[in-house]
Amino acid sequence: MAVLLVGALIAPVLFWTAQSLIAHGIAPFLARFDFQTFFHRALMIAAVALIWPLFRLIEVRGLRDLGLEPDPQWRRHLAAGFLFALVPLLCCGGLLIAAHVYSLRSTIQWSALGSTLAAAVFVPLIEESFFRGLVLGILLRSGRKLMSIFLTSAFFSVVHFLKAPEGTSTPVTWTSGFASISHSFAQFGDPILVLAAFTTLFVLGWILADARLRTCSLWLPMGLHAGWILGNGVFSKVARRELLLLPWIGKNLLVGIIPLGVACLTWIIVWLWLRHEDARKS
Repeated sequence: MAVLLVGALIAPVLFWTAQSLIAHGIAPFLARFDFQTFFHRALMIAAVALIWPLFRLIEVRGLRDLGLEPDPQWRRHLAAGFLFALVPLLCCGGLLIAAHVYSLRSTIQWSALGSTLAAAVFVPLIEESFFRGLVLGILLRSGRKLMSIFLTSAFFSVVHFLKAPEGTSTPVTWTSGFASISHSFAQFGDPILVLAAFTTLFVLGWILADARLRTCSLWLPMGLHAGWILGNGVFSKVARRELLLLPWIGKNLLVGIIPLGVACLTWIIVWLWLRHEDARKS
């Protein structure tokens, strides 16, 4: 609740600051982001700012206090997670093109892939450090593993699911952040949207948490997260959706029951690979 309150208060400030920079010819690329984007970033900033008082309260002094250990095979885990997420997702995209749910674009803006690559690098680093590193690590101190995974996955899903419909925060005022909160939670009244988006995000969060616990590090979940972001981003640049088949497939390859099945396939592959790695070591 504190994160939502602080995020709602600072979101308009972030938005107005960006508009001022744009008006002075600084960072014109910010013009393509709407208020909801700044609202999401405000939530992350609030969460990071408020985590430090919590650290002092529960006396977290290092990574081991969060259940994390140095990973001597971090390159192997990072690469494996990346491939295990990327390959099944792109194969799913190919099948959807063959089924005429998607079609290949006549022209591809290769220059736009730069932002996708940047997101595949930085988003997993930030989100895995926060959700699976800090949040899950703190909750695990309760000694309730399944409940900790459940709460972290739900929080991960809610944060990504909180997006108000377009135009609900125009014009932007001091109360726009609170309006975004109310409109965003209204999405839970749509069972099809919950099944297609929220549930898929929740399962993805659970898979990432499970990978973190099995390796006691963040490298494998970072690889998985990066593979999903890059696969979805590249596919959206080269293919165009022809049909919206909710709840089976949503606005991209990470929304819907079919992407949920692909994610579960990745989970099985990761589980089998880790079992093979453990057997090889012994």
